[in-house]
Amino acid sequence: MALIFVIEDNDSIREAVSGYLKLSDYEVEEFEGLSGVKEAMASRNPELLILDAMLPDGDGFIFAKEIRQKSDIPIIFMTARESESDRITGFEVGADDYVVKPFSPKELVLRVGAVLKRTGTALPQKKMHGWTLGGQVLTTDEDSHKAMLNNQLLKLTAAEWKILLYLSSNGGAVVSREQILDRCLEYSFEGYDRTVDTHIKNLRAKLQNPDWIETIRGYGYRFAGNST
Repeated sequence: MALIFVIEDNDSIREAVSGYLKLSDYEVEEFEGLSGVKEAMASRNPELLILDAMLPDGDGFIFAKEIRQKSDIPIIFMTARESESDRITGFEVGADDYVVKPFSPKELVLRVGAVLKRTGTALPQKKMHGWTLGGQVLTTDEDSHKAMLNNQLLKLTAAEWKILLYLSSNGGAVVSREQILDRCLEYSFEGYDRTVDTHIKNLRAKLQNPDWIETIRGYGYRFAGNST
């Protein structure tokens, strides 16, 4: 999945944007300011930056200009600076898109997809994944819809496969029952929470270790495997 850096000092905005991106299967790393971003870019190789223009430890425009001198990584400005001159400055220093606050997080996610497609950095997603936990090795193959535990094929139902793939692809983030219903089971009605719990119970049994999927009381579940 594409890795996106979100650089925004407003906690609520940053968390909302990151949440929507994760729901759209992007990997996200959050920063409250510019500190540490360059170092992180050197080791993590993000596919796109979402950057505020006004940060507590520096100017986003200046930072983007510095990045542009040595990298063509896509940049989307996410800022309250809405004047025409600010927009022009943003594009002059190398922005691929410019979003003015307040904005719709859903629209921003669509813009992210469009920029990645337009710039040719929407790399093919890795179709095979592996995780370890307590001496067990779990692998999934998205093309064949197969999961292997210690090299043994798991006999999963279609619903169990979708839930396993969805949980594991969220990078350790907590997902709610409602999200699982919507993304994996296509249910959107009240009263189906127990259906999710039943699928999780069966999935844990087939994984031979309940620790693969943590229960987060009052909210939902989290995949606990360590990516290999």
